[in-house]
Order: sequence, then structure tokens, then C-alpha cells
Amino acid sequence: MSEWQLTETFRSTSGDVRWDRLGQPGRQPVVLLHGTPFSSYVWRAVARSLARRHQVFVWDMPGYGASEKYTGQDVSLAAQGRVFTELLEHWELEEPLVVAHDFGGAVSLRAHLLHGARYRALALVDPVALTPWGSPFFLLVGEHSDVFEQLPSALHHALLREYVSSASSRGLHPAVRDRLVEPWLGELGQPAFYRQIAQADQLHTEEVQDRYGEIAIPTLVCWGHDDTWIPVAKGRELAARIPGARFEPIAGAGHLVQEDAPAELTAALVDFLARSDR
Repeated sequence: MSEWQLTETFRSTSGDVRWDRLGQPGRQPVVLLHGTPFSSYVWRAVARSLARRHQVFVWDMPGYGASEKYTGQDVSLAAQGRVFTELLEHWELEEPLVVAHDFGGAVSLRAHLLHGARYRALALVDPVALTPWGSPFFLLVGEHSDVFEQLPSALHHALLREYVSSASSRGLHPAVRDRLVEPWLGELGQPAFYRQIAQADQLHTEEVQDRYGEIAIPTLVCWGHDDTWIPVAKGRELAARIPGARFEPIAGAGHLVQEDAPAELTAALVDFLARSDR
């Protein structure tokens, strides 16, 4: 647990957010957004690499990772978009470079298009951005979250391990898998896992997906070629909707590109951010 710790706390409208920054102050800021059911931990290798030239901000969304979890918490995409806008104001970042994965992609897009958050450039990695989305398992849990919350802890743990593992095409190291699963265990974690699925509403992407043509900043769309959660065809469609966007598939990677191909993803991001930082 000691190899990735978030040391700062921000009180958001959806609960306490744990966050941290890497790299020297004064350098061009880069903000990393994680997806679901993950946390900033998935960005550890990429964040440390980018921190050689940038100041990198990482955070766990409310209800995720080390951030606060509680009954009745609003962890919807709408809430996360507002929280991200609040965080950017708290950090006093006017036009950061933004890199967003999975649900984090929808969060960054909502913040930009609906809440006026300004970015210098945007890199989207296997984002949730176009409807319809959600695996059969995800949809089933969303419809019956109250039932799944009552699973015995051992069954919940086994289900969670299998679900998280399926995001990788190469297979996760057991220690990495356990770290990704750990926040969703126990009296707070288990209901929080089903809460975030129950609140995942496709309306929150429908509200912005017809506005992608308005995006006027450099945009990169990276996609794991072997992604079984969101097919690579969605990536090509998304890139085609954003003016001037570059599409870059990453061979041998599933949905968790950060774990399957960290070197390839980092190289693509470093190149894109360097071009956008000029």
C-alpha cells in the first residue's frame, strides 16, 4: 500500500477527495483522471514518467479509491464533472493538459463542455463517451444493485476479482489486482462498488456526445486494440466526431491500457503532450 499514497484532501460537494501532485512546481500541469471501478493507482507508472517534465495532479473521485464513501453519496458522472471543475479551481489551474481514462473521459468532457473547464489539450484513453455503453454484467448490476449489495463478502470478493481482471487482455499481476479490488471491500467498500454502478446513467453521456464537434483543442484518442469492455470501433467513431482529433490504437492492450502497455501508452502521451505544450 505504501508505494502509492495520496496525501492531500479537498472537501468537494460530493465528499472528501484525496489527491496529490508529482513533479516540480511551475512546470506545465497535467491532470490524470481514472475510470471505474479503478482509482488513481492505475496511473502510477505513467504519472511518475510524466512528472519528469510536468507537474502531475492525480486524484481519486468521490466514492473511489482513498476518497470518502458514504450512504446516499452522489457519485454520478454529473456529480464527478462538477467535482472536477471544483478541483481545477482549487488547484488554480486555468488550462492544464488533461489525460482521462474510461469514466474519467466522460467526466473531463462534461466539465469542458457543460461547466466551462478550459484545457490546453485533452487525451482520452478508452473513454466512456458514446452510447450505448456498459457490459451485460454492468447493466445487470445496475438494475439489481440492492440485491448485489447483500452478497456475502467472500462471493463479492470473488466476483470483483474476476470483473477487474477482465479489463486486462494480458492478465493482471495478483498484487495489482488485489490493490485495485481493495477499496471496494468491507462495510464501506462493498456498497460503494454497487452504488457507483447503480448511478451510471447513459443520459450523462447523451447530454454531451452531440457537442463533441465543438471541441477546439488538440485531442488524442488512445485505445487498447483488444479492449473487450468498449470495442476499438468506438474509439475510431469518437475521434471522427472531434475536429482534428488523432486516433492511436495500442496493440496488445485491453481496457486497462495503463497495466497492459504502460510504455506504449506513456510514449504516445509524452509525444502528444510535448506537441501540445509548445
